[in-house]
Amino acid sequence: MSATTVIHFDRSAKAATPDASPSRELPSRDHQRTGCPFHDVRSMLRDVGLRPTRQRLALGWLLFQKGDRHITAEMLHDEASKARVPVSLATVYNTLHQFTEVGLLREFAVDGSKTYFDTNVHEHHHYFVEGDNEVLDIPGEVNMAEMPQVPAGYEVARVDVIVRLRRKD
Repeated sequence: MSATTVIHFDRSAKAATPDASPSRELPSRDHQRTGCPFHDVRSMLRDVGLRPTRQRLALGWLLFQKGDRHITAEMLHDEASKARVPVSLATVYNTLHQFTEVGLLREFAVDGSKTYFDTNVHEHHHYFVEGDNEVLDIPGEVNMAEMPQVPAGYEVARVDVIVRLRRKD
């Protein structure tokens, strides 16, 4: 398999200021091992300051019931439709972005046109299987010998490494 490493720098994070809202401790992720009943999603949302609306609860349950996973808005919308959850694609996008902003999800782009959301918010990197559009976690750490110089006024918020794979013929 041939592989190419792509490094993305997320420079959107802002430094904390004295008047910034206090940081919240993320809820325990133990619910992901056994499935996620609605009351756990309700607690997760409340713990991060989001109101547990019907749509957020339903989408949260679909997202977190299967443990760690990589999903696009379109994939979640399809799952919601199959589960008969009446929700628009725009609402799915908005909910995914809200969940990302409060730290329940991690967002990363592949090819600039396809955005995935990861329920595993811990620091890790990914394989992307071309042709299958499948994302897999890279086990362990990725050794980067040297980071590029960061422009003045910025700091590295996080580094995303995506190793692209294709099946051998």
